[in-house]
Amino acid sequence: MGKSPVDVDRPAAEKTPRRSFVFFGALAAASLLPSRLRAQGRVKKRRTAQPPSRPAIQPSGQPIEDVAAFAEWDTGGLSRLVRRVTMGMTAADLGKANAMGWDGYLNWQINYQRIDDSAVENAIATKYPLMSQPSSVLKSVSNVNDVFNQLRESTVYRSSLSQRQLYQRMVELWSDHFNQDIEKVQTLLVADQRDVIRKYAMSTFPQLLKASAHSASMMVYLDQNVSNKNAPNQNYAREIMELHTLGVNGGYTQNDVAELSRILTGWTVDSNGNFTFNANLHDTGDKVFLGTTIKGQSGAAGQQEGEQVLDMLVNHPSTAQFIATKMLSWMVTPTPTSDQVNAIASVYRATGGDIKMMLRAMLNDSWIPAAPMKLKRPFHLAVSTLRSLAGNMTVFSYAPITGYLTTMGHLTFSWQTPDGFPDKLDYWVGNVLPRWQVASGLSALNSTSNIVVDTTAYRAGSTQNAVDLIDQNFFGGEMPTATRTALMGYAGTSTLTDAKARELIALAISASAFQWY
Repeated sequence: MGKSPVDVDRPAAEKTPRRSFVFFGALAAASLLPSRLRAQGRVKKRRTAQPPSRPAIQPSGQPIEDVAAFAEWDTGGLSRLVRRVTMGMTAADLGKANAMGWDGYLNWQINYQRIDDSAVENAIATKYPLMSQPSSVLKSVSNVNDVFNQLRESTVYRSSLSQRQLYQRMVELWSDHFNQDIEKVQTLLVADQRDVIRKYAMSTFPQLLKASAHSASMMVYLDQNVSNKNAPNQNYAREIMELHTLGVNGGYTQNDVAELSRILTGWTVDSNGNFTFNANLHDTGDKVFLGTTIKGQSGAAGQQEGEQVLDMLVNHPSTAQFIATKMLSWMVTPTPTSDQVNAIASVYRATGGDIKMMLRAMLNDSWIPAAPMKLKRPFHLAVSTLRSLAGNMTVFSYAPITGYLTTMGHLTFSWQTPDGFPDKLDYWVGNVLPRWQVASGLSALNSTSNIVVDTTAYRAGSTQNAVDLIDQNFFGGEMPTATRTALMGYAGTSTLTDAKARELIALAISASAFQWY
């Protein structure tokens, strides 16, 4: 099979005919939100029905973030663990978890470096060679979009094919936590992703924070590279406290922002796109930060003022609380209790911010089975679709995924502000139509495309067998009864054609149950 025609990389919305959306009415999926809602394990009374694609609203006017799991989902919780740990549960993932048990599977994923991922990394080296190049080389690449595309496609490749799934989930978390807009930092982001985020995603938070603070890309993104003793720029000083460590209510003041901006003068970028300290730009006067006097130093020793402050930040009680809350919200529940936050914060303090130990503590067999579902963000949805289709799909290029992510408003590395893409239900729940467009577009890809979906297996037996295979591949054998009824009703009893099988797959991807994890 050859490569796709030029238009295959366009967003699905540009290529999907209107008739393709008629069949979406077959599923009771007009809203992404299931009918049952709960907060911290307590089922709430059903509220007045909301318009399609809108979440239920609390008296405060905010959407209810805690959504009860479908009744068919494993009440024992093992599949719930797999859903949380992976970028999309597959039959192979579930089989591995069943064979290993809770602790065995969790240990396997936490000790990710013991998982042989050489095939994936070798493919990355071959398909995306720019990803291993230093910034000094990348800045000379004639077409910067080649760098952007390789970074985005390699991210999708790893997320969908790597067995190190928990690691990939943490890479996504920290990419948002230390967010940077690729349009501003350009090719510098490659080194940041490679040498900061991926290198330290499951090490310790202090290591991760300090690596980010020495990242040329971060210096440029938050304008630290233009800061100097005569005009200290406060952007990085503010965000390292508000978004990276202490949190907005973490106990710092505007004066602390101003003093930290003075402390960090001299932290900049050299002509090769590497972090450096320039003593000529540094304010050598004394500063008072978080109630501590930082003695001004000159020459190369001036950098130590900033290093001292980084130690203060990672050891601050507010950082332990803030990072515990962030990780719990990502992995367990969007509304962690104070007891949960305090428990994980205590692990942070006891272990020096060991990310693996915090993950081990929060992914326990009490919290995860009782946790509410979380809505897949568009990147998660796209990758989980690729993982569900993997056994019946050939990929020549992941370029089309960029178009699909653009359609759904989640093009990687394109969020402009430093807070990163939202991980909130109220932000993503309204984009039902773009999700349907992507479902239709992905399932329709055939031999003329860079991604080829083969429906042979789905057409090999009865329509019942086809729905059973969809249940196994997309829902881990836990397809809700309502979804099965709708799919069976649409499939009918006649032998499936290729077109009908593709529409059946699109319905599965569009189903409410596939939107959650």
